[in-house]
Amino acid sequence: MAGRTRSCSDAFRLGRLKKATEFLDTALLVAGQKPDAATNLFVLAGIAAADVICCARLGRYAVGENHNEAAALLKQADPTVEKHLRTLLGVKTKAAYTHLTPTTDERKKAKRAAEALAEAARRTWLPPAPPTAP
Repeated sequence: MAGRTRSCSDAFRLGRLKKATEFLDTALLVAGQKPDAATNLFVLAGIAAADVICCARLGRYAVGENHNEAAALLKQADPTVEKHLRTLLGVKTKAAYTHLTPTTDERKKAKRAAEALAEAARRTWLPPAPPTAP
């Protein structure tokens, strides 16, 4: 069954990119002192970045509560980064909804995944490289 999606504008993409950047920057600032908060911010950064990528490549993003649908849509938009969103979704419940703190390894993976998604989202705003002269 296909997930629900919504079309998006450049203003939406830019807004989500700004949020992805803000969440990631803040997570990096607090990671040493507030591991749960940082991990949650890494997850939010990755989700926002995934929206940017989907909007840029497909003209739509996933809406709804099922984040697996968002991962499936991201796979259509850019299969090389879908694994990073799945990494973040795998730690989301532990970080946000339980009494447990993500392990050091989980936090490192979340950081790398969020950074990879944010970088991929930023690249969607770059103009294509000019052709090289023969």
